[in-house]
Amino acid sequence: MQRRTFLQSASAAVLAASTAQADQDASTLIPLGFDTYSLNRLGWKAIQLLDYAASQKLDTIQLSSLSDFESLEPAYLQKVKDHAAQLGILLQTGMGSICPSSSNFNKTAGDAVEQVRKTLQVSNALGSRIMRCYLGTNQDRRGPIPIEGHIENTVKVLKALRSQALDLGVKFAVENHAGDLLAREMKTLITEAGTDFVGSNLDTGNPVWVAEDPLLTMEVLGPYVLTTHMRDSVVYEHPRGAAVQWVVLGDGSIDFKAIMACYRRMCPKATFQLEVITGSGPRIMPFYEPEFWQVYPKMPAADFVRFLELAKKGHPLMAPMLIGGRGGNQPPEYRAALLAQQRVDLERSLEYARKVLDVGIRWRT
Repeated sequence: MQRRTFLQSASAAVLAASTAQADQDASTLIPLGFDTYSLNRLGWKAIQLLDYAASQKLDTIQLSSLSDFESLEPAYLQKVKDHAAQLGILLQTGMGSICPSSSNFNKTAGDAVEQVRKTLQVSNALGSRIMRCYLGTNQDRRGPIPIEGHIENTVKVLKALRSQALDLGVKFAVENHAGDLLAREMKTLITEAGTDFVGSNLDTGNPVWVAEDPLLTMEVLGPYVLTTHMRDSVVYEHPRGAAVQWVVLGDGSIDFKAIMACYRRMCPKATFQLEVITGSGPRIMPFYEPEFWQVYPKMPAADFVRFLELAKKGHPLMAPMLIGGRGGNQPPEYRAALLAQQRVDLERSLEYARKVLDVGIRWRT
């Protein structure tokens, strides 16, 4: 073989191997995006949110409420779908509570099954294969109906729509939301409804509202995760138990490197959607008080010890954050500052996800 021919063959072989390696590497990358509640103060709608996602070189976005749309008319939904396709952004959709017995359920919008069916149709019109929803909030653990009753009612709603969801190719991703369910309770809900059409919208911020280590939540729900709301928290000791506060990704106490190792092993195809919620002060988890345990009578001791260890190792937030709460009574200057902080904190979190956690695809080009 002539030297030139040999070099050409060797170069071709190296190029082919490099291309194959790149394709293999691309298949292991996790799509990066955000849930639109992260920017709820801005008042943006779907098209503007998509343009922002594209400006950040994101791969996906979760339009988690029907209020993200200017209209639910077919022509408008097609416009949103086409715009997302043009930008190369994967759309996911969602709604709020689907549990008719939850205090968070919007009874004025009609029957639970019909509300979910409506959102299913929107999801299908947009080409979304995932539809986020949830049971309720921590308040549902404190009412006359035990949490098991709320789980049963949620399962009934989901099962009533199984055939339609399967026909449309849309899966329900149920979020562990605002302290409503422990990880093992969510696992029960998903498996009783049916894993062929129901999975988890894993939120890593909400477990600390039920005195649960988010890494444990990941370990329990990992096999069922379809999409996520990734959020960091500080967790630290307090005279009444522990204090928890949601913070920018990377500023908190949560071991996200361990979470990512679990993520890549258990649900590598799930989208990594950030839901960054800052601007509120610490929340006290008073687990030294007997009343606290009336709400969590079946929490395994081993699970609680994991959270206790997290609190013992943690510390208050050391980074700057504007605290203004979620109400509308702040002075205009405060509201403007909190609005700006939402965007700054989301972008700081996206940068941490890219550079430290190695998540995302489009930003690499």
